[in-house]
Amino acid sequence: MAGHEPRKQPKQARARATVDAIVQATARVLVEDGYDSLSTNRVAKRAGVSIGSLYQYFPDKESLVLAVAEKHGEAILADLRARLESVAGLPLDQALESTIRAFIDVHLVDPELHRVIHFDAHTLTRARVRQGALTAQRMVHAALVERQDTLLIRDADAAAHVVVCTVEAVANSLLVGPVGADSEAVVRETCDLVLRYLGLSAAED
Repeated sequence: MAGHEPRKQPKQARARATVDAIVQATARVLVEDGYDSLSTNRVAKRAGVSIGSLYQYFPDKESLVLAVAEKHGEAILADLRARLESVAGLPLDQALESTIRAFIDVHLVDPELHRVIHFDAHTLTRARVRQGALTAQRMVHAALVERQDTLLIRDADAAAHVVVCTVEAVANSLLVGPVGADSEAVVRETCDLVLRYLGLSAAED
């Protein structure tokens, strides 16, 4: 995997703007044309930079996809972290329901891009996706530990793993659309499932 890492990190503002443009262009090409059609030449043209400028930072198309996956994952985690902080003072059932909804919502902000990263390029992005899931688990774990004495769980580490994997699976399923069910109803049922697993009741509307 080391061969697919960026060649160097931009230090000046102009260089950072170039890299941002390249990463954004990669994301758009992935969404519009798919992973198999992605090429460094196509990305450079879309970003409005020379192929030489692109190669200063990215050695191949795989490094471009990894950069997109990292940026996408960071946005999801930042949103999740902000939501956890914003609901810190709420009762635990309400805080968890809000967090579950946030976790699902951020997966659907750019669903086509998320689908490419998690499915089409899964072999390449698997390590980055796993790292993001582990970070999410640590955040959820911290929230559970604070109130573990009020929850029906024996192991906060295992419970955080179960919660994140459950919600992640539902969020990913919604990328292709629920079969025979309204998406909001699926979200409500997921909240209820997780809260009951933890020994809580779903927050009332």
